[in-house]
Amino acid sequence: METLEFVIYPDGRVLERVTGITGASCAEVTAAIEAQLGNVISQQNTSEYFAQEVQQTGQATTQVNFSEW
Repeated sequence: METLEFVIYPDGRVLERVTGITGASCAEVTAAIEAQLGNVISQQNTSEYFAQEVQQTGQATTQVNFSEW
């Protein structure tokens, strides 16, 4: 499940947490929001940022051998 959480501090700072989105696509999801909020002072990537989606491609082959008895 994709979740965006915002904590707004009394001094105006905003902490943004993104969970459930792997890879750099979280930056695409939050770009418009961050543009409206103002300057990004710091950014800390989570382990989900560095995770890669598993994509399995390939072809399975089978081989049948018969004995010549």
